[in-house]
Amino acid sequence: MTFAESAPRVVARKEGGLGTITLNRPDAINAVDTAMIRSIRGVLDAWVTDTDVQVVLFVGAGERGFCAGGDVRQLHNAIRDGELAKADEFFRNEYTLNACIGEYPKPIVVLADGVTMGGGIGIAGHAAVRVATERSQFAMPETRIGFTPDAGGSWLLGRAPGRLGEFLALTSWVMGPADAVYAGFADHVVPAANLPSLREALTTRADPGTPTELVLLFDETPEPGPIERARPWIDEVFAGDTVAEIQARLRALIDSDEVFEGDLTPAAALAALEERSPTALTITLAAVQSARWLKGLREALTQEFALVSWFMKTQPDMVEGIRAQLVDKDRSPRWTPATLDDVDPEIVGDAFTFEVDRGLFTP
Repeated sequence: MTFAESAPRVVARKEGGLGTITLNRPDAINAVDTAMIRSIRGVLDAWVTDTDVQVVLFVGAGERGFCAGGDVRQLHNAIRDGELAKADEFFRNEYTLNACIGEYPKPIVVLADGVTMGGGIGIAGHAAVRVATERSQFAMPETRIGFTPDAGGSWLLGRAPGRLGEFLALTSWVMGPADAVYAGFADHVVPAANLPSLREALTTRADPGTPTELVLLFDETPEPGPIERARPWIDEVFAGDTVAEIQARLRALIDSDEVFEGDLTPAAALAALEERSPTALTITLAAVQSARWLKGLREALTQEFALVSWFMKTQPDMVEGIRAQLVDKDRSPRWTPATLDDVDPEIVGDAFTFEVDRGLFTP
C-alpha cells in the first residue's frame, strides 16, 4: 500500500478558532466517495457544539482543484453490477451533507481553487463564503455523463441571472472565476498566491462575524467573463420551452449575419448540445425550469434525488456516459435513444413522478 492509499482522505484540524476540513485525495482531484462524505458530515456535526471552532474552512489537497465531484467510477461499478443500494446510499449521504452545509449555524468558507465541479459545487456552492481564484473552473457537467445536475446544483442554476441556468446545465459549460461570481456560484475571487495569507488571517482572526470582511481584504474580482458578455444571446436562445426549440434558435443565430467573438458562440453551444444525451437534456431543462419555483435547497435536493433515482433504475445513459467519459475514455457514448426526436413525450412526467422515499435530509 502506498502512502497516498493509506493517508486519510478527509483531514480535520482546529487552530485559533478555525476548523479546517481538507479533502485529501489529490490523485483524483479530491473526488468524494461515500466514506469521505460520511467523514465530513461527522466532523461538521461534532463542530456544531465545539466552542473551539468559530468558523469552518474547506480546502482541497494538491494543485489541480478543490473537488472534481463525486466518485462516479464507484457509482458506475455499483449501477452496472446491479448494486443500486450502494449508489442510493451515496446520493442520500451526499445530499444530506449538501443540506447540512447550506444550513450550518457557523460560517463555512470554501477555497474553491482549481477544478470545482458537480459534487464539488455541492460542497462549495452552498457555503456561506465561496472563494474562487484565477485558476478556478466551475461546472455542472452531468449532461456529459448522461444524467442531470444534482447536489443542489439545480437550486443554484435556477437562481442564476436570466437563462444562464439553462445554458450552464444543458451545455455543461465551464465557468471561470468572474462568471462563477456573476452566475451565483462564488462570492469572491482571491489570487491563488494570496490563499496562504487568507488562511492565516482566518486562523488568527477567525470570528463568526468577520469571515466575509477578511476575504474582502484579499478580493480581486476580475473584469466580466465571456458568459456574462454573451448573456444577451444566451437569454434569447435558452428561453426556449424545449431543447429542440433551443437548438432551432441556435441554428437561426448561426445562420444570421451576427458576429460572435471568442470561444463562447452559438455554434459552440449547439455543438455541445449535440454531444449530450437527449434524455439527459430533456430532463435537465425541466429540472432547471422547475427549480425556479421551489422554496429552498431541501426541496431541490428532494427533486434531484427522485430524478437521479429514475436515471439509475430506468435509464441506460448514466452508466454509458460515465463509461465513455471516465472509464474507457473513448468519448463516444452510445445514447439511448440517440436523438431528441426519439425521446418519449411522456418522459418528463415519468421522471418527475418517480416513486422514491422523499422524506430525506433531516437537519
